[in-house]
Amino acid sequence: MKKTASHNYHPSYRKDIDGLRAVAILSVVAYHALPSYVPGGFVGVDVFFVISGFLISTIIFKSLADNDFSFFEFYAHRVRRIFPALLLVMASCFVLGWFALLPEEYKQLGKHMAAGAGFVLNFILWKEAGYFDVASELKPLMHLWSLAIEEQFYLFFPLLIWLAWRIRINLAFVISAVLVLSFGINLIGVRYDVVQTFFSPQTRFWELMVGVLLAWFTLNAASKEKDCLVSSKRPVGWRFLPNNIATEQPPIASLRVALSLAGLTLILASVFLLNKSMPYPGAGAIMPVAGSTLLILAGQESVINRILLSNRAMVFVGIVSYPLYLWHWPLLSFARILESETPSLEIRAAAVALSFVLASLTYRLIERPIRYGGNTKQKSIVLCILMILVGFVGYNAFYREGLPFRQKQLLQNNEQYQFRKITASDESRCLRRFPTFQGYCLLAKDSQPTIAIIGDSLTTSIYGGLREATANNASMNILGLSLGGMLPLMGVSSYDNLSPFKRRAASALGTSQMVSIAGESGSVKLVVIVGNWTLYIDPQPDREIFVRLADRPEVTDNREAYRIALTRTFSYLLQRNKQVVFVLNQAELNFDPQSCASNRPLRLGSESRSICAISREEFEKHNREYREIAASVLKNFPAVKVFDAAQFLCDDHWCWAMKDSEVLYADKTHLSRQGGSYIAHFLAPVIQGARLERVHADRVGSSGPISTDQSLPTVSAR
Repeated sequence: MKKTASHNYHPSYRKDIDGLRAVAILSVVAYHALPSYVPGGFVGVDVFFVISGFLISTIIFKSLADNDFSFFEFYAHRVRRIFPALLLVMASCFVLGWFALLPEEYKQLGKHMAAGAGFVLNFILWKEAGYFDVASELKPLMHLWSLAIEEQFYLFFPLLIWLAWRIRINLAFVISAVLVLSFGINLIGVRYDVVQTFFSPQTRFWELMVGVLLAWFTLNAASKEKDCLVSSKRPVGWRFLPNNIATEQPPIASLRVALSLAGLTLILASVFLLNKSMPYPGAGAIMPVAGSTLLILAGQESVINRILLSNRAMVFVGIVSYPLYLWHWPLLSFARILESETPSLEIRAAAVALSFVLASLTYRLIERPIRYGGNTKQKSIVLCILMILVGFVGYNAFYREGLPFRQKQLLQNNEQYQFRKITASDESRCLRRFPTFQGYCLLAKDSQPTIAIIGDSLTTSIYGGLREATANNASMNILGLSLGGMLPLMGVSSYDNLSPFKRRAASALGTSQMVSIAGESGSVKLVVIVGNWTLYIDPQPDREIFVRLADRPEVTDNREAYRIALTRTFSYLLQRNKQVVFVLNQAELNFDPQSCASNRPLRLGSESRSICAISREEFEKHNREYREIAASVLKNFPAVKVFDAAQFLCDDHWCWAMKDSEVLYADKTHLSRQGGSYIAHFLAPVIQGARLERVHADRVGSSGPISTDQSLPTVSAR
């Protein structure tokens, strides 16, 4: 093999593959713009993976066969193909974000830009994803995860094939082994951690390897034909049929139609039958991968490939599919950010239309001149330098906390709806005393805790507010123990449909550990239990929660498991002479609370949200079931005090997310720093032993005092 070469092989052009690219990108764009109508459009990425594996491996195999493969030429071509449009889109997002994003948002954009420039964003998103994470539609560069996986494949695959070629290992065996191994890891992975499996390269490589295997057999099968990719006389798949059939006169047109029709059917079925609530990729990814393979295998002479995929409109969309993929998501994401809610259909349509325009201009003015012009070596070097600079600029924005000096007037206001940044010393103090705790551990003072707040992610803002409210009381030291998205009760596990086994094990261990730390600590006199209780009782549209008892697997009803676990937790703590305060959670919003603030530097609408609240009727309907269960349990525990956080945020008609021009929520579920401080103002007297009626006059609305007796008041009690 030559160490340097002037030219690596490039496969004969096939219009139908560009048409298949169009099917992939249109599926993805439709899914992002209209997810309820195209629930499985995300499979377009899987189609891209198969196409990439097929084309890239065709280049490598033919160049190796001609003894003309060059690593430098291969990667230089990848740089000229991938970098120009990517640099333009990331730089544009950074400039728009300068004017449009708040510091915390700009900080995240910088992190994602740096990770995108380094092609490791899939790992960053893997670590970020979870119950407490920012919604994906608020991440303008999130779509670069798939590009990262492709680039990671390009680092791994050429070297593997070159080594196998040099030492004369059967390439089909090597390809098949990697494919089977990756597919097996994928099948196992979705059972334990869907998020990791979705973003992990080792669980995605099999999709590219299917394209590689197709290219290998295609080249070998067609090696004696005039067209090295697809025979002009018969589809390449014909050579793999049994000998007694292959020796007969093949029904060429019928076979091509069958292959392409089956392939298109599989892709369309996956686009409309799959959805984001299903564990993916898993076995579900077989449909789009097999469909793509069959369409490529059918050859460009197939009726469907020739008429549908090779028509001018589909080919054009396929040609600009890469810049279209890069542009469409940032435009939709920024529209969502600037609207602070799901944009109207008109805005989404405009964003999609603009992405087509920008994709066409990017291809004609940026991509094509750089990719096909002269001075290829110099261009590749300059592009690499620019990518490093863009990555550094992004990292600088992340490191410098989102460059808050951009909008000086936001420095004060931004704190209204950002979570309190709990100092690292709180966590280090806690971990020194409780090193085995598996969750988030915080301790306000460097002494034995006297009050423990245990719960899910709602605990964080309450902890911050109480820490502030009790800072001057030397006898009160707050311990905060939390596990996001996990029911904070004794002997129970809670997990979702996306990563059941991993979360079940972590939840069963962590939640019982939280309760036992609070219960067995001799210094802790009072335990506050906080949770987003409705999450574990009411089914979610795209996230099903399972609540199970460790010692009673036959109990499969969430409500019954919740009732039993709540009873056990109260009994356990009261038997150890702990005072217990049970906190009923605040309302969950159906809008982004940032839409209430008037301090966003740039927005699509001219005004902020007119009513920053949800109706009280809606809140009561959503929370009624868990409150009824809790009330039935609390009747048996008159010593447990009940603190209803919602009572301080609701009046007769509305449950408010804003008070005195301060946004009290950080997102739809969690309180902001100000919200945590506001609720802690009323909770602190309860903890300090004051009568609850004393705070009645200070609360929001007039729906009646909070009760401390054995009956649980509904939010509408007067």
